[in-house]
Amino acid sequence: MEHIYPSYYNDFRCIADRCPDSCCHEWDVQIDTETAAHYRTLDGALGDALRSAMYEEDGNTYLRNQNNRCPMWQQDGLCQIQCALGHDALSRVCQEFPRIRQDYGTFVEHGLEMSCPEAARIMLTAKEWTIAATTTAESPEPECDQELMALLQHTRPAAFSIMEDSRFSINERLAILLMYGYHIQGQIDGAEETPFDPAAALAEARGLASVGDFPALLDVFQNLEILTQRWKNALAHPRSEPIWFDALCQFTQYGIYRYYYQCVSDYDLVCRIKFIVTCCIMAAYLSDDDFDSQISCVQLFSKEIENDSVNMDALLDGAYTLPGLTDTNLLALILQ
Repeated sequence: MEHIYPSYYNDFRCIADRCPDSCCHEWDVQIDTETAAHYRTLDGALGDALRSAMYEEDGNTYLRNQNNRCPMWQQDGLCQIQCALGHDALSRVCQEFPRIRQDYGTFVEHGLEMSCPEAARIMLTAKEWTIAATTTAESPEPECDQELMALLQHTRPAAFSIMEDSRFSINERLAILLMYGYHIQGQIDGAEETPFDPAAALAEARGLASVGDFPALLDVFQNLEILTQRWKNALAHPRSEPIWFDALCQFTQYGIYRYYYQCVSDYDLVCRIKFIVTCCIMAAYLSDDDFDSQISCVQLFSKEIENDSVNMDALLDGAYTLPGLTDTNLLALILQ
């Protein structure tokens, strides 16, 4: 089996007490079954504290958040469990975060979560997007449509290249990417392969763009689940004009890497490309000029949206029905 890694993957190191957020901040932490069973056997104050904080819901075990923090969080930003028992005693999600793994049957793609501030900083400052692979002895049977996966593997590099094409501004690249999504969707739906012309696609995008309605897009996000007061405040005070900052290129490439192949499950590439483009539009309206603000905005967006399956489903399902997510509105907001 092939294991694929972006070039920055091994650069990540947890910055612990220097982190401006926390992976156990404002979330109820899920505990896998084996670890939960171990915690229930622990003696002493730590065992008592764990058992009092653990609860069951929908067949899963969680540590209940207290004062917007995991009860195991210490003032120095470190975890009581790890300090007392070592890294291996952490639950699976705590050991792995922010690393993510997407298994496509015959290969696995590894990456980082943008919802971690340090991972976000690493990814948004990446100088180039390269992918390396290693091979293990595993030989699993394919679990997905191999013809579709071959098409996605053949076309994804061009999506990355669009975001690196210096002939176009960053917002123009986003418009071209959206048009490219429809171009490849046509092939998924059975159309013959034809050349893609970025300049012609941009001209077509300009013809499709209407008058941008950012309040309609903002309304989509204000009606999703909201985890933090910071996000609620950000949505209440957007910019009057977007800032198409350079790191949006890396943000988009992260989205392409994470979501492009996922359409192998439902044959719908367009909804994922629209989601990626929408992420960038929201970041452009909610960020300030300085890079720290841009990192913070993107990280918070990911925490609120990507780490909430209900929100993700609502955005993907609403790609064709919600007024704020129409192609004409997204293109107008990008190209205005």
